Amino acid sequence: MPLAAWAERPNGKLKIAAVELLQLKGHRDTESGVNGQYQVNPLYVYDEYRPPVYQDKTPAHKSVGMTQIYLRIRTDAGLDGLYGPIDREAAIVVHEQLRPFLMGKDPLAGEALWDQMYRSNRHSRDGLFLMAISAVDNTLWDLRGRYFETPVYRLLGGPTRESVEVYGSCLGYSLEPAKVRERCLALQADGYRAQKWFLAYGPGSGPEGLQKNVELVRLLRETLGNSTDLMFDAFSGWDVNYAVAWAKQVEQYRPRWIEESAHPEKVESFSTLRRSTSVPVASGEHFYGRWEVERYLQAGAVSVVQADPEWCGGISELVKICGVASLHDAHVIPHGHSIHAALHVIASQSPMTCPLAEYLILKMGSYYHFEKHAPAPVKAHIALPTGSGFGIELDTAKVEQQSILNFGS
Repeated sequence: MPLAAWAERPNGKLKIAAVELLQLKGHRDTESGVNGQYQVNPLYVYDEYRPPVYQDKTPAHKSVGMTQIYLRIRTDAGLDGLYGPIDREAAIVVHEQLRPFLMGKDPLAGEALWDQMYRSNRHSRDGLFLMAISAVDNTLWDLRGRYFETPVYRLLGGPTRESVEVYGSCLGYSLEPAKVRERCLALQADGYRAQKWFLAYGPGSGPEGLQKNVELVRLLRETLGNSTDLMFDAFSGWDVNYAVAWAKQVEQYRPRWIEESAHPEKVESFSTLRRSTSVPVASGEHFYGRWEVERYLQAGAVSVVQADPEWCGGISELVKICGVASLHDAHVIPHGHSIHAALHVIASQSPMTCPLAEYLILKMGSYYHFEKHAPAPVKAHIALPTGSGFGIELDTAKVEQQSILNFGS
């Protein structure tokens, strides 16, 4: 239905008539035995939880089952918004807490709805409740894009570039030296000017593990030369002392950042690390809202904010986080758990604030399995979508079973 037809409704208003969680099931082809490299984990300080050194095996092709959840918000005029995949934990909160609250509300009143959802529960400031708000907020942005018949980034102020550059995020790739050389050179040849690698060792692995973490940096820099930015992720598996020891040894290789060197609640650990090294400090995939970002920036704790629009409060909140970060000359490079929402926010912001997107190469290869037009880079750039909203369209040929989740209610 064209935009003019929506405007003919009484008072020009739409109402939310249904909040549905679509569960999609199907199969996809995959390779087993390879690309299963773990990253350091906070539990790995315990011997019984620390896995053996990883090595790729002979790959075997097989078909595996796949289940994903998409959120669909329907209006009384037949206009829908669609977003996903979303985490099952967040979907439960959407169904139990937010769905009843949203019924009958105006889906175009984005700021009011976000504020009301945030005020509706004492636990809204972080965790699963804010992840649920994020899912609803992103879906409503898609609905508004479809209403105005334009991409979401145009609703956010219009494009600041023709395409968004991505960095290659190498989670899962083997850290065996020969495999590292092969993969990093292939990415460089494919146009990636920046790569992120995931460190496998922490304090539980002792001095030998620390040296392996340092050796990875050296190997990458010597293989790629000086024209590729290198980033590294520790997934909160270190503490500040370990991080400082590592940083002192790798400064000479000029990493672009070290990510999540400690648990996110330890703001002072990040501040101490940033004061102790020339290696820029990044964190934020577990930041919840602009208030936590501001505390980090006021403490001088990070140079790069990695807030995730699937978790931090959705597009509405990520845009506010960009404003906060710009006051401190900090970059916002969203965590790449998903990419639809992040892509549109980045495309609408100054490249000075949002220069890059994260592209988790292995995960994104199948994450949008049920979509017809999965976002994918060409020469490390993703062209801006031109369809309404996010342009998400499900591929029914790949959906073997579709149902609406009710979680027992």
